[in-house]
Parts: sequence; structure tokens; C-alpha cells
Amino acid sequence: MARPQTITDQRLLVAAGDVIGRHGPGFTLAQVAAEAGVSVGTVAQRFGSKSGLLRALTVHFTGEAAVTMRAAAESAASPVDGLRAAAIVTHVGLGDAKTAANHLGQLGMDLVDPVLRQLLGEHYAAMEDELRRAFRAAAADLPRAPSAARAAQVLLAVVNGVSMDWSIRPNGRLEDRLAADVDAVLDGWRG
Repeated sequence: MARPQTITDQRLLVAAGDVIGRHGPGFTLAQVAAEAGVSVGTVAQRFGSKSGLLRALTVHFTGEAAVTMRAAAESAASPVDGLRAAAIVTHVGLGDAKTAANHLGQLGMDLVDPVLRQLLGEHYAAMEDELRRAFRAAAADLPRAPSAARAAQVLLAVVNGVSMDWSIRPNGRLEDRLAADVDAVLDGWRG
């Protein structure tokens, strides 16, 4: 009879995200295991390899991003504030500039792997879906905005670009920079 699983995938994936933030793409399964307080064998058995872990991590964070973005939009005081919140919350968890740079370094490595690149495409599509949803609720208050699809693409490009730029040239807090740049776009769409 198999033993019940006491170590959750969630625990291992959170540990992996933390380790990538500290070590970048050179991280090891041993570092993830140490962070999670388990053996390397546990991580390897669960995900098979570093690549398998990265695939599971991408799928996990895709679901997390959608839930987080929707919750941010729905808890805001107004639809435009909801759209703003959904856009800003996408990258606030990157931490300090070094951590953000390590995550971006891993992103660069992920783009080389065709499976991870496809999963990243699905991740960004899920984020665009949530931005479209939030935009549709706010559209009446943004008369100069483009279509919902284009607005979501623009906002996603802004927050992705800001996160990259800020990780290279950190000035102030990432959340403040995201807010300022998203506000600049939304102000233009208000007219």
C-alpha cells in the first residue's frame, strides 16, 4: 500500500520559486529540496527533472496569476481601479531588483525550451484574458481606449516591460513604477 503524500506540490513549487529568485537559472534540485525541507529524491520523484519542475512551476503560476488578478480586479472600488489593480498585481511579487533579475534570467532560459515557451505563451494568454475581463468592466469609463483585446495586450506589454526595465535599473519600488506607468496609459484612455 502506498504511503499518503504529506509533502504537497504547492510546497515544492513555492520553494522552487523562492530558490529561483535567489539563484536564477543556475538553481539545482538540491537547493529546492533544501528550501522545502525534503530530500532531493522527493523533488525528483515528483517532477522527474529540473525541466519537469519548471514546467509544473509555470502551470502553477499561470493558475495563481489568473486568480490573483481576478481577485484584485473584483476587490477594487471601481471598474477602472479594478483594471489598474489587475495589471499592477501581475509583477509585484518579483521582490527586489536582484530577485526580479534572477526570475528574468530564468525566463530567458525558459524561452529556449519549446515546451516551456509554449507554457509561457499560455501564461501570458491567461493574463491577457484577465486583463480583457477587467477592461470590459471598465470600458465605459475609458472612452479613448482601443478594443478590449488590444487594451489587454498594451497593458500586459507595459507591465512586462516595466518589470524588465526596473530589474535592470531599479529606482524606487517596483509596485510604484508599475502603478505610474499603468496610470499613464489609463489616463490617456480616459480622455
